[in-house]
Amino acid sequence: LASGCERESSQMNILESLSIALQALGSNKLRSSLTVLGIVIGVAAVISLMSIGRGSQASVTSAVQAVGSNLLFVRSGAQTVAGVRGQQGSVQTLTLDDAEALADPITASAVAKVAPELTTGARIVAQGQNVSTRVVGVTPDYVDVRSLSLAEGSFITDQNMQARSAVIVLGATVAQNLFGDSSPIDQTIRVSNRPFRVIGVLAPKGGSFMGSQDDMVLAPLTTVRFRLFSQRTAQGAINVQLISVQVTDESQLDAAKEQITSILRERHNISGDDDFTVTSQQDILATFAQITGVLTVFLGSVAGISLVVGGIGIMNIMLVSVTERIREIGIRKAVGARRRDILMQFLIEATTLSLLGGALGVGAGWGLAKLFATQQINGQQIQTQVSLDVVAMALAVSVMTGLFFGIYPAYRAGRLDPIEALRHD
Repeated sequence: LASGCERESSQMNILESLSIALQALGSNKLRSSLTVLGIVIGVAAVISLMSIGRGSQASVTSAVQAVGSNLLFVRSGAQTVAGVRGQQGSVQTLTLDDAEALADPITASAVAKVAPELTTGARIVAQGQNVSTRVVGVTPDYVDVRSLSLAEGSFITDQNMQARSAVIVLGATVAQNLFGDSSPIDQTIRVSNRPFRVIGVLAPKGGSFMGSQDDMVLAPLTTVRFRLFSQRTAQGAINVQLISVQVTDESQLDAAKEQITSILRERHNISGDDDFTVTSQQDILATFAQITGVLTVFLGSVAGISLVVGGIGIMNIMLVSVTERIREIGIRKAVGARRRDILMQFLIEATTLSLLGGALGVGAGWGLAKLFATQQINGQQIQTQVSLDVVAMALAVSVMTGLFFGIYPAYRAGRLDPIEALRHD
């Protein structure tokens, strides 16, 4: 019975302290509102900036996965000058013959399809319009390996490859910039002052980790090599910069990687370091996830500074409140209030401020995230993602901020001597 009475008394004390806290905050509405505003800004900044970081991470993941989860990418090696290793692809070590060897079902049983690429830049002119974009030399399997689809027309064929035909497939953005809403099929365009006939237009794909799939044009690899790109190996083979390999099944990625490495090492007579690299979608995804993860933490940390500033504001108002209410504290102690009662009252006031600011900040942060999602940077839509764990974290941090910065003012109020407090004017 005594325990039950003690619990009930404790609950009443908390409710009474909460009532007193609300009255005290209500008596200084402007000051309390400005203090709450500091927490609102801090929480809103944390949620909105972290939503941008999470959105970027989700966007990158989606872009990588859209290319296909069963792909391997073979790139040329890096050049080493004076002991300094350059970036991948600085040495042209891959050839079209390498790609054809990787497509051999006998030696590379885990490989389904292979799509070599040779990329160069060019200015394209049509109907008085001109654009500068990437010209990618590809083979017929490219459309399947990269999971592309056609909006109209047809894709490059084996006959186009053999004949080195001057045909081209436009990306969605390039087609729109050159021809607007009219169909470009069978129209003649000039690529680096050479005439090409448009045979197809790609369906919009969007950006990926390898650049925009819409802002490029595709032509037969042999055509690009002999009409637009003049570099060859010392042996006269056709260079390629990237070989995309589609694996028969996602579970065969490791087996395919071993087969590719073995074939290329044998073809290139390698006994030491490889002059090529083989990466998978998982490798690329892990790298981008690490980068975007660091970016998200950085944005959250920067926004967290404003929460600290808001916490300092809470401490400031609570210290002022203690100074203004010294006589009230003395009276409460004189009539039996214990130190912990006074301590609890001021902690509740600080927590109420931070909790109210946190709740309003969640709404403001959610609104800012939605606003950011309607904006674009360099033509790219900003992606945002508000998740419950971020909201919960922001609320928890705001409450903890209130408690942390409210402890000293509450402790100071609890230590006041009742006699000295009653004498205070």
